[in-house]
Amino acid sequence: MDILNTGDTAWILVSTILVLLMSIPGIAFFYGGLSKKKNVLNTMFLTFIAFAIVSIIWVVFGYQCAFGEPTIGGFIGVPNNLLLQGIGITSLSDTIPTILFIAFQLTFAGLTAALISGAIVGRMKFTAWMAFIALWVTLVYVPIAHWVWGGGWLMQMGALDFAGGTVVHINSGVSALALALILGRRKNKTLLPHNLGYAILGAGFLWFGWMGFNGGSALGANGLAASAILVSNIAAAVALIVWVILDIIKVGKPTMLGAISGAIAGLVAITPAAGFVDVSGAICIGIVAPIISYFGIYYLKEKLGYDDALDVFGIHGLSGMWGALATGIFAAPVIGEAAGLLYGNPEQVIIQIISILVTIVYSFVVTIIIAKVLDIIMGIRVDEKTETEGLDNGLHEESGYNL
Repeated sequence: MDILNTGDTAWILVSTILVLLMSIPGIAFFYGGLSKKKNVLNTMFLTFIAFAIVSIIWVVFGYQCAFGEPTIGGFIGVPNNLLLQGIGITSLSDTIPTILFIAFQLTFAGLTAALISGAIVGRMKFTAWMAFIALWVTLVYVPIAHWVWGGGWLMQMGALDFAGGTVVHINSGVSALALALILGRRKNKTLLPHNLGYAILGAGFLWFGWMGFNGGSALGANGLAASAILVSNIAAAVALIVWVILDIIKVGKPTMLGAISGAIAGLVAITPAAGFVDVSGAICIGIVAPIISYFGIYYLKEKLGYDDALDVFGIHGLSGMWGALATGIFAAPVIGEAAGLLYGNPEQVIIQIISILVTIVYSFVVTIIIAKVLDIIMGIRVDEKTETEGLDNGLHEESGYNL
């Protein structure tokens, strides 16, 4: 029998607000600061509108399909309680109100959608972005969330994803890459941050909010939440230092942009593992994540020629893959009651690889289809004049030059 725990409820209320802070203003400032001045308002607007669209879809049918009773095969949940009908303030999910769990998961869905925007800044029609987000959260995010968290087939298989390695980061990173490929390369690929201070502020909000992102995923005010917060911070700190060292080796000097990129990579990688690994595992995860993302950004992207403007795939996609795999390696039974390779369970690595590959293929293929269909129906890329002069003025008749 579910019994309300006010301590758990208070912590998840705070965590929900912290995850909201990651998107608005976190992602908005982070991406806005990294974009060109002529596109800064449009870049921030992409986050705001994505979060708003997802919020509506989530309460109408998204939550119900993601966390409803699994259908045959565990592909999608049964969408009972449309518009949350029948779910009252006394309805419980374990020890917290069901409506609080819904709100907490809403912030995850909204953040994941907003992350994609970093790959396409400066070249996508705003109306096309709105249509894309509505279709993407329905056809991509909701099914994968059900598979991994809502009782679907990957969850039944035993895939581990504490707070979103597959559902959030691989999903958004691979989808961002797919959308960028359909959009094509920018006319001018040079992209120097117009306001690095904004990006640093955004990264700070992200680091701060991530403690609710990972700590809140324990769904209780308990030792697991405390452990998740601790290992998340350790992984971020280690990854920041490693990225700074890589910058010194490659360009001869440390950079603040590199430091915040490293911290984000570490936070991404620890996300699926936060409720399963101890400090030693977090350190190992934090060491490897920036190396993988650094390689992806400075070598793989150049070699393959894709235009992921703000490196969503390089950081979220690649570090998310490493984190999901590392969960199967370093999961310690003393933390989350799941054993990984180092604790005598090599099968967990196989399960993690399956979950990674399935997420990559599904996210990439369905996103490509969505983008292609929208391109045929309405066109998804702005015209050359608008791209050259800037989307702030061309699409919104507003200026961000004073920002």
